[in-house]
Amino acid sequence: MTARPLPRRRSVLRGALGVGAGAVAARLVTGRGRDPAGAVLADGVLNTRHGLDRPRWRLAVPEGRSARGLVVALHGFGGDADSAFDLGYGDAVASTGLALASIDGGDGYWHRRSDGTDSGAMVREELIPLVLRRAGLPATSRVGLLGWSMGGFGALLLTSDLGPRRVAGVVAASAALWRTGAETPAVAFDGRADFDRHSIFDRVDRLDTLPVRLDCGLSDPFVAANRALAGRLARVETHFEPGDHEDPWWAAHASAEMAWLSGRA
Repeated sequence: MTARPLPRRRSVLRGALGVGAGAVAARLVTGRGRDPAGAVLADGVLNTRHGLDRPRWRLAVPEGRSARGLVVALHGFGGDADSAFDLGYGDAVASTGLALASIDGGDGYWHRRSDGTDSGAMVREELIPLVLRRAGLPATSRVGLLGWSMGGFGALLLTSDLGPRRVAGVVAASAALWRTGAETPAVAFDGRADFDRHSIFDRVDRLDTLPVRLDCGLSDPFVAANRALAGRLARVETHFEPGDHEDPWWAAHASAEMAWLSGRA
């Protein structure tokens, strides 16, 4: 299946909400969920207890051999279960031997919201057990987490909740991070108390217990916050390189990020 050309994310961001960190609320125009070579694919609809309307999940496992581990990919704002495959993360399934799972997570920033949705709990309690079983992996297996933009925030948040007994490593690309509640757009949190409950900067002690990789473009509106987080983590690897908050930058780093997680599987 042929994917549509990836849009340049930065122009979409500025046009929706103006310049600055709040721009992550712009919607992503996704492709068509292209199928990676060397992988066996499965998908389905999750009858979730966590308020989302029949979200679709996708799973790719290496063809002809057992998966060495599982990576769960969390999409950015406006994305869906196809987004990780459109960006090329699925193309690394064959080379790394890792299974890759994704799901329609909505736009709730991967945590419980006042509208009753909780996409983070859906991933923790429903998606991960389901795809571990479908990938032929033990229910107690540790997983890798990755995400970009809103999903980068979500990957760090879920990692801080699950801890080193369940997570082998986490990659956050251009993570949507704010250091204070005053900086935060309403779309990301339901107010100051919600921000305080889910601030990544208040969870550094939890993230310090496992490997973290932070990737971010030097022209990305979130690069300063990502640098600040990196400065507080003991086991962090950073890749701050020329680039912006856009799909081509994330796609260019997908293979390396999957390979990094493979080294921790």
